[in-house]
Amino acid sequence: MTVRLKDETSSEDEDAPLSSSIQRTKRTIEDCDYEDDDLKSKTVNTGIKKEDNDAYDSDEALSKVAKPKKIVKRAKKAVSKKSSSSNAKKSIKRAAPRKTPKVVREVSVEQQNADPEDDSKESTEDVDEFKWWEKENDDESIKWTTLKHNGVIFPPKYDPLPSHIRMYYDGNPVDLPPQAEEVAGFFAALLESDHAQNPTFQKNFFSDFLDVLKESGGARNGIKPKDFKLCDFSKMFDYFQLQKEQRKQLSPQEKKKLKQEKEELEEPYKFCWLDGRKEQVGNFRIEPPGLFRGRGAHPKTGKLKRRVYPEDVVLNLDKEATIPEAPDGHKWGEVRHDNTVQWLAMWRENISNSFKYVRFAANSSLKGMSDFKKFEKARQLKDYIDAVRKDYNKNLKSKVMLERQIAVACYFIDVFALRAGGEKADDEADTVGCCSLRYEHVTLKPPNTVIFDFLGKDSIRFYQEVQVEKQVFKNLTLFKKAPKKPGHQLFDRLDPSILNKHLQNYMPGLTAKVFRTYNASKTMQDQLDLIPNEGTVAEKLLKYNAANRTVAILCNHQRTVTKGHAASVQKAMERIEELEWQKIRLKRTIMQLDEAEVKKNPKYFAEVKDLVKEQEAAIHKRLVEKEREKYTKKFARENEKRKFDKEEELPESVLQEWMEKAEEMEKEYRQELDTGKVQVKTSDIEKIKSQIEKLDQRIENCSIQLKDKEDNSQVALGTSKINYIDPRLSVVFCKKFGVPLEKVFTKSLRDKFKWAVESADENWRF
Repeated sequence: MTVRLKDETSSEDEDAPLSSSIQRTKRTIEDCDYEDDDLKSKTVNTGIKKEDNDAYDSDEALSKVAKPKKIVKRAKKAVSKKSSSSNAKKSIKRAAPRKTPKVVREVSVEQQNADPEDDSKESTEDVDEFKWWEKENDDESIKWTTLKHNGVIFPPKYDPLPSHIRMYYDGNPVDLPPQAEEVAGFFAALLESDHAQNPTFQKNFFSDFLDVLKESGGARNGIKPKDFKLCDFSKMFDYFQLQKEQRKQLSPQEKKKLKQEKEELEEPYKFCWLDGRKEQVGNFRIEPPGLFRGRGAHPKTGKLKRRVYPEDVVLNLDKEATIPEAPDGHKWGEVRHDNTVQWLAMWRENISNSFKYVRFAANSSLKGMSDFKKFEKARQLKDYIDAVRKDYNKNLKSKVMLERQIAVACYFIDVFALRAGGEKADDEADTVGCCSLRYEHVTLKPPNTVIFDFLGKDSIRFYQEVQVEKQVFKNLTLFKKAPKKPGHQLFDRLDPSILNKHLQNYMPGLTAKVFRTYNASKTMQDQLDLIPNEGTVAEKLLKYNAANRTVAILCNHQRTVTKGHAASVQKAMERIEELEWQKIRLKRTIMQLDEAEVKKNPKYFAEVKDLVKEQEAAIHKRLVEKEREKYTKKFARENEKRKFDKEEELPESVLQEWMEKAEEMEKEYRQELDTGKVQVKTSDIEKIKSQIEKLDQRIENCSIQLKDKEDNSQVALGTSKINYIDPRLSVVFCKKFGVPLEKVFTKSLRDKFKWAVESADENWRF
């Protein structure tokens, strides 16, 4: 399971914005008349003289720009005005949209101090009954009172390769010590991947490999690798491929047994005791060593992720808890008792020298509280957004350069959902956001077209050609004015901390990140309001996904088309074609039974003539091949089971008997193709018509799913649905339109968003 690099409660860093050529829907902002020359000759009503324009880095200038009293006063006035009509303020302050009278079960001291391994039967009941969203909790600094867990699982020790499997250098086998052999194996396993062909990946790997080889005393046969191009990892790669094939050939029973053994090993680490409740742990495994891959053109791709030892790990639990035993011969780096944080263990990784954490699972109460607060914070913004927009619209023409830059940045973040962005070190990927945009990232095409072209989060290219307000375009022209050139910052007087400090004057805790969640949820609410309550469940889901797709496009959650997409679409089209053929067969049956039916309703039977013989023959061939494949797999599966249970295997004659059924089917289809007559299996015409109606429904559902698949091929719906759209909106959709919740949320998401499922009814609004 992926572990976060930062100790944050927000889920935002899970998403991956990708480039999109689809122009976003923009909010219309009033156009303003303006002359840039005014900037040189006039002062503004803040009392800042024109010479203060150059003092943008001083605290005095910042304090004058912020105007906290006026902004807060205006924002409060806006909130007061809205609250009088909609009572929105009251809905924000309460712990949940609605409460049920059920009482939260109290936990005794004895239960809180119980050992994590005890009381397994009561655990699931504890999780189900603890409805934190019904419980008032004003102290946000204290995350827990008691916390007990069994530590973490470390990856297995390295198992050296057989003596005849070696890395070769300049044609000679190299006898590597285990530490260096393990690192060489990391590269060998990726030999035919795109990563291994990347020169940066090769360079970083080889540098770290030589370091490990030197640390471990060098090759035991004295060979000293110096040139990566002379290294041959093919023997190691072939060995790993053989191992992979052998694992694939394991019988289902053997795989099941291995899975059970793995689950038994992991069971003690899967759960912890939090304030007397048994709750799930998210990522209890320490990441294994390997080669860092990164995303996009990351400068550190290929570097060695070193093995983590107990001495590197910090555990966090309560003072009374039993400290888990460290692996033999080791001890923990540190044991803490910090109840103001939400992690159970942490360590520092060597690639970017940042911390990684073992956290609670997504369905835990603490994670749920974090999600709830995040969405409530975004929901709160609706009472302040008008004041924010009014100010940045006004400040687009400010005589203070910093105010103009803040205004344009707010416009980009609000309208185009750009991230705030921040400074990057030289050894980090050159990814940028709004505040860190450079001269070359923005191209201007008069009269008001802006082309964004930069690497966004995870080194994914962000390319957008959009229309902006006239005043924004004029400001961008000014920001790019000489002597600026490629490499220079577009917003040279602004950074995320200044921007967020400005935003927090409107609303406590307001940052650029909150805008993405707010605009995503607001857009989803608006889209759901347009959906009529009609049609089948499949049709309603198609409209729900279309609404979700609008949000994903707004947030730039694009993805590359998967390798298997074309094959998947082809398979779906073939399935629809086979269902159409089945329907035509049934209509032929009716025609054979009663010719008068054709005269009564000729349109009903018109499609029978649309199916040409060549197309029908291809369908027959596919169906017969599927039937044979089904029996072959069934025979192999049954014998694997019998072999595992030490029973006598089925003889080949059984398979032959099954195959004869497929041959009979093939013979029947051939005869049907030659004569145009179907073998009649029932003479009940009404029953046949009922079967045709069911096939029509299946064809419609399959067609809807295929359209959805194609529409979503380049859009990642999951990221926006999980991290940006308030889950209560999805719950409202399901309850209002009669769509089963499992059609929208998987089991894990239903557990994660249990608070949303139980706290929102069909009338809830974002």
